[in-house]
Amino acid sequence: MQRLKGKVALVTGGARGIGEGIVRRFVEEGAQVMITDVLDKEGQALADELGQAYTRLDVVSRSQWDEAITATEARFGRLDCLVNNAGVLVFKRLDDLSEEDIRRIIDINLIGTMFGAQAAIPALERAGGGSIINMSSADGIVGANSLTAYCASKFGVRGFTKSLALELGHRGIRVNSIHPGGIVTAISNPTNLPRDVVDQGYKIYPAQRAGDPHDIGAAAAYLASDDAGYCMGTELLVDGGLVAGHYYAMMPGAPPSMQR
Repeated sequence: MQRLKGKVALVTGGARGIGEGIVRRFVEEGAQVMITDVLDKEGQALADELGQAYTRLDVVSRSQWDEAITATEARFGRLDCLVNNAGVLVFKRLDDLSEEDIRRIIDINLIGTMFGAQAAIPALERAGGGSIINMSSADGIVGANSLTAYCASKFGVRGFTKSLALELGHRGIRVNSIHPGGIVTAISNPTNLPRDVVDQGYKIYPAQRAGDPHDIGAAAAYLASDDAGYCMGTELLVDGGLVAGHYYAMMPGAPPSMQR
């Protein structure tokens, strides 16, 4: 299926992990993609492999955002979709977070998302409309220990998305958010545990396993496509059922591993 044929997208944090999963799916769906990241070697290698383009972008720099948008239009002639995916994750109690930790998490995850949308609006309007996809998290729906600052940033992205959807919907730009949960990437699995070991930690999920970047790529491709033309301010959870509820262990309907 070529749902994104003729569309041009800019994906932040596109060099690896969830961003790479989005880039690969967009290309499969026919889009042209400007891959952006601060991981130059990985980003350029992915662009070369897929026949796409790469430019460096630190999302906390407003001027670099303008440069990235200009580079995208210069290379591909337009911009139809922005995917604000770049983010950081730090597992620490609030007691142990430094001021630098807190500011870095908020700056990249939330302020970077706001800067990106702000920079992209004129280009999207020049293209006749388009979409902005903001990466929130299942931890932007519910809280999580060790992730206080991260949750704050992702709850912020969630609220920002809804407010911006109101501002831009009538201008032909759809704004939606994706809420991944339990996706295996370098930042969520920093010690590089084997997949079968990782999956053991997800028995509280209805899916009974972790997810993969391609799961988020599929969700992003939908929101970027015309199939999602009536989605504005939508929260798309891709979390294996994490926030659907909780199991009563040993009661009917729980996974076998929880029952007597």
